[in-house]
Amino acid sequence: MGKLKVKSDFTKNVLTLLTGTTVAQAIPIAISPILTRLYTPADFGVVALFMALVASFGSIANGRYELAIMLPKKDEDAINLFALSLIITTSISIVLFLIVLFLNDKIALWLGNKEIKFWLYFVPITVFFVGLYNSLDKYNTRQKNYKDIAKSKVIKSFVLATIQLSIGFIKQGATGLVSGQILAQMFANLKLLKNIIKNKTLLEKISVDSIKSQAKRYIKFPKYSLGGVIASSLSVHFVEILISSFFSIATLGFYALVQRILGLPSSLIGGSIGQVFFQEATQEKHRSGKAIEIYKKTFKKLLILGILFFGFLYFSVEDIFTFVFGQKWQIAGVYAQILTPLFFIRFIYVSLSMTYDVFESLKIELVWQVSYFLGLMALLYISKSGSFESFLYMFTIYGSIMYLISLYITYQLAKGKE
Repeated sequence: MGKLKVKSDFTKNVLTLLTGTTVAQAIPIAISPILTRLYTPADFGVVALFMALVASFGSIANGRYELAIMLPKKDEDAINLFALSLIITTSISIVLFLIVLFLNDKIALWLGNKEIKFWLYFVPITVFFVGLYNSLDKYNTRQKNYKDIAKSKVIKSFVLATIQLSIGFIKQGATGLVSGQILAQMFANLKLLKNIIKNKTLLEKISVDSIKSQAKRYIKFPKYSLGGVIASSLSVHFVEILISSFFSIATLGFYALVQRILGLPSSLIGGSIGQVFFQEATQEKHRSGKAIEIYKKTFKKLLILGILFFGFLYFSVEDIFTFVFGQKWQIAGVYAQILTPLFFIRFIYVSLSMTYDVFESLKIELVWQVSYFLGLMALLYISKSGSFESFLYMFTIYGSIMYLISLYITYQLAKGKE
């Protein structure tokens, strides 16, 4: 009966998150055919450049302590980890603002895009909103507030769509795309923040000594996971920056749309499954020291879903892109077909990579992430004098092999083997 209850709770929690995430993802996908006709590929390139900067710094904005919020047995320890994460987020955002204030011109010149110059001033505040959301998301996951997490995602998408469409109809350029991202990140926090603010008894347990104690207890996360996530973030976002520099801002716009569409299953289904997997795997580890049961069950679900979605997409994606987004986006469909096998394996990897955090095997993850990043940079450098399609073919082969290696490592960790 206990096993049946665990399975029932797992499915229910996944469905709760999946419902909210589905609605949240459906909104921007539904308006994409309109956006691709309101904005140019170059406009999408600008917002991709902006979000690449935000995501790169947002991934380290909490010092990776937000991942540890799930792990303590006591809520008192968890709330102090949340406070620690918020302090780090605030500090990093202030430093970023000072850097942008004094080096705005040089940064814009290095990025090779004049239009990004104005939006650089908004990077620090958006990074703060992203860092705050990451901490709120983990704390609410710990408390199993899955309905509120789902609602926050819907609110974020609704604000994003409203701003991008309304400004797009009255003003040319990337203003609507970037403004939508900034305001969406801000409003996403409100629902989750209320769940912490209303628990005044727990907030009173936040203290300097407890924050220091938790910072020391979970020092592995900034010590090892921080390096890993920097490498991971650079593998995605620094590549986008270099694509803009080596090829063109329009090429980045095409690539960004492909990333958005092919990454949909990971953010829609894989993200929801991964979030619940993290919580369930942590509980199984507390009970038995392993997480192999939940790992196998999650892997099977992801494999079946991935084959169904990406199998269909591979043979039809080019026609879909041309029909849905317009003829000028046809080249994006070509890019998407090349990258489909990579995103299939990545879809499985993203959720199960949480195993590193569950078992605090952060040194291993760091080595893998750095290796992946260095190999990717080598590929991009080799390809810069050739065609962008050649780079995508090499990227697909290399990335697929590296993700399979990581899946093997996480499987061994789930079995309790270091």
